[in-house]
Amino acid sequence: MVAGMPELLSATVSGQSESIMQRSRDRRVSPSDRIGLALIGAGGMGLADLSTALRIPGVELVAVCDVFDGRLEAAKKRYGPDLITTRYFEDIIAREDVDAVIVATPDHWHQKISIDAMTAGKSVYCEKPMVHQIEQGDALIRAQRTTGKIFQVGSQGMSSLGNEKAKELFEAGAIGKLNYAEGFWARNDPIGAWQYPIPDGASEDTVDWRRFLGDKPERPYDPLRIFRWRNYTDYGTGVAGDLFVHLFSSLHFIVSSKGPERIQATGGLRYWEDGREVPDVLLGMFDYPAADTHPGFNLSLRVNFVDGTSGSTFLRLVGSEGSMDITWTEVVLRKNIAVDPLDTFSQEKMADVASSDNALQARSRMLPPAEMRYTVEPEYRGAHVDHFFNFFEGIRTGKPVVEDATFGLRAAAPALACNLSYFEDRIVRWNPESLKLT
Repeated sequence: MVAGMPELLSATVSGQSESIMQRSRDRRVSPSDRIGLALIGAGGMGLADLSTALRIPGVELVAVCDVFDGRLEAAKKRYGPDLITTRYFEDIIAREDVDAVIVATPDHWHQKISIDAMTAGKSVYCEKPMVHQIEQGDALIRAQRTTGKIFQVGSQGMSSLGNEKAKELFEAGAIGKLNYAEGFWARNDPIGAWQYPIPDGASEDTVDWRRFLGDKPERPYDPLRIFRWRNYTDYGTGVAGDLFVHLFSSLHFIVSSKGPERIQATGGLRYWEDGREVPDVLLGMFDYPAADTHPGFNLSLRVNFVDGTSGSTFLRLVGSEGSMDITWTEVVLRKNIAVDPLDTFSQEKMADVASSDNALQARSRMLPPAEMRYTVEPEYRGAHVDHFFNFFEGIRTGKPVVEDATFGLRAAAPALACNLSYFEDRIVRWNPESLKLT
């Protein structure tokens, strides 16, 4: 739970509802607490991040960076003609009036821009996954530690009321001993499957193609590669890096886990044969070792971009006494047994009564509810707002954020290891303690 922020969830049991209200996060902000913000990467996710960030009191937009002139022009139309715009992120991080940056570029730029920004004294909100390759994580973690700047990965569900309630229930023993978890992320429409429209006006004259490529192989200008970059391994991380990482982040937060040690993935390109280099169906299997905070358990994850159910997302934890279905706005707790199967005393007493010659029918027991459903109330402003609130509070107070670089790598690495397993057809082993492939 975010400090000072009670839950805004209603609990429904057998048709009855209870509410827990949240205190407002709005507060007065003195001029000295104002934060100058810049956006680096003004595509769909970047603009969504920026719009959300500006809902937090005291945050002011200073500048926007992108390699496509059309996005810079659109930003000026939206935020005013005096907005500073540039193709070069170096211009952004050199500004003294910029305190924090949102890094919402393609994945292959995440690490370099984040490190350079922190080195320049800026706090960083970096979209997930925070690195393009697992090996890039060490340098980013060192940069955060060395500079002391706030760095937060943008898996916004981390700060959701759903995750916080699930963590509370798990730690209270609501499902008994955890033994299995599963997550599912489904889509079935062109935009959800990354077939984004190519913007009007995009050309070699209006796009800084060489800048977009960065350190990736030189090739002729290709609008599909820049505007649908998630489909290509040089720039994106596929469905694992884009969506599995959300599920890892939530799971690791809820059960206080450092991650799996054995990873195996399979999948294929089943429908969206549009030249993409990554699968549209991916299944991952993960072995989690026992830790102080949880027993050993198994995890299965799947992403399906050809899903006939019109799309669904959830994380499920299964234990010895029940299960939880978790989304960012709802938790459904189901109790599967009424008596602990290991409680041999109770079992023997019931057997004795039933076998007696003059036995009465066994006395009825009080049973727990079979299902308890927690849902957010309409006033809830969403996980995205909460996540940015936590980021800016970290900047103002110096309090560490949960999803820092170390947490971010522990979520990103097993996701990116799925790509290694899929493309190299092998089992991948990861040490979540040392943060190294083994």
